[in-house]
Amino acid sequence: MRISTTKRIQVLDITDLVEREIAPGARGVIVYTPHTTAAITINEYEPRLARDMERFYGMLAQGEWEHDLIDNNAYAHLLSSLIKPSVVIPVREGRLLLGTWQRVLFVELDGPRTRTIFIQNL
Repeated sequence: MRISTTKRIQVLDITDLVEREIAPGARGVIVYTPHTTAAITINEYEPRLARDMERFYGMLAQGEWEHDLIDNNAYAHLLSSLIKPSVVIPVREGRLLLGTWQRVLFVELDGPRTRTIFIQNL
């Protein structure tokens, strides 16, 4: 699937998109983005918390980095390494086994861009 982002650092709830891709009989899914400046994580999605996460990631990214001499996005690569590009989620009866407030989040770290997300049924 493809999604478009609108900000440099942005947190998007993709849970519903992921659940639509669950195959009958699946016991789990891998959610993966093949980008070195984006990530996938699981957390609560509440608009103020999403803004806090975006601000927090921006604060972590501050610094002077050698890679910035190439394309000025070292912060995005560093953050992606911390957050990671994939998650594995168990599935039961066609539903993601997430906690009460948990959601699957796509984290844009070098936007705006159009991004790819792969969902692999297990």
